[in-house]
Amino acid sequence: MILYEYPFNERIRTYLRLEHLFLRLAELMARAAPVDHHYALTTIFEVMDVGARADLKSDILRDLEKQKQTLNGYRGNPAISVAALDQIIAQLDHCFVRVNAISGKAGQVLTENDWLMSIRSRVSIPGGTCEFDLPAYFAWQHRSVESRQQDLQRWVSSLVPLADSIHLLLKMLRDSGAPQKVVAVSGTFQQNLPQGRTFHLLRLALDPALEVIPEISGNRLMVSIRFMQQQTDDRLHSSAQDAAFEMTLCS
Repeated sequence: MILYEYPFNERIRTYLRLEHLFLRLAELMARAAPVDHHYALTTIFEVMDVGARADLKSDILRDLEKQKQTLNGYRGNPAISVAALDQIIAQLDHCFVRVNAISGKAGQVLTENDWLMSIRSRVSIPGGTCEFDLPAYFAWQHRSVESRQQDLQRWVSSLVPLADSIHLLLKMLRDSGAPQKVVAVSGTFQQNLPQGRTFHLLRLALDPALEVIPEISGNRLMVSIRFMQQQTDDRLHSSAQDAAFEMTLCS
């Protein structure tokens, strides 16, 4: 199954983008080739760009506190395991303390590293990190794998609290939804959203054998999905076939 996700607000959109970058960063850092570590560095810079939003830190702290208050409301419920409840609340508290201790925006401590910033200023230029432009960076790429990985771990350490908090918040958000099986008749699906609830994320699981691509749009009132197919002209065209899929609304 291919899983597509669609955020209903800008805050969740930012979380998903950062999660995507952190997952890519972890994969690149674990590899050995210098070119992988080059793209690990560019991913760190992308995280800094996405995390430059002034309200990101306050959004994360507010969401962590909101989840904690929601979970505390389950205390005394005989169907809830006290040990499991205490464990997840402890994780929320741990993330809250670490994010709250971050000074400034995401990766701000890295902006004080002149060597890193010299690379950052040139990665957007095609071929701008050649050895004749950045000889020190070229030399770094010829260090041992272990040395480069240690440096990357050191630079990423200031971003880890954000990564852990976003991972936890998105996991809890995804777990809040119940999947339902639906069918897009003639490639189109629309559904009014239940009133009285605020949904933040739509998840769509689709069989790749259908060879269709969902175009999703939505707001607080309704969600609309149109399925497309990529034809031999490399363009997307509307699909007229029925498409069964699994949809989850997360609040």
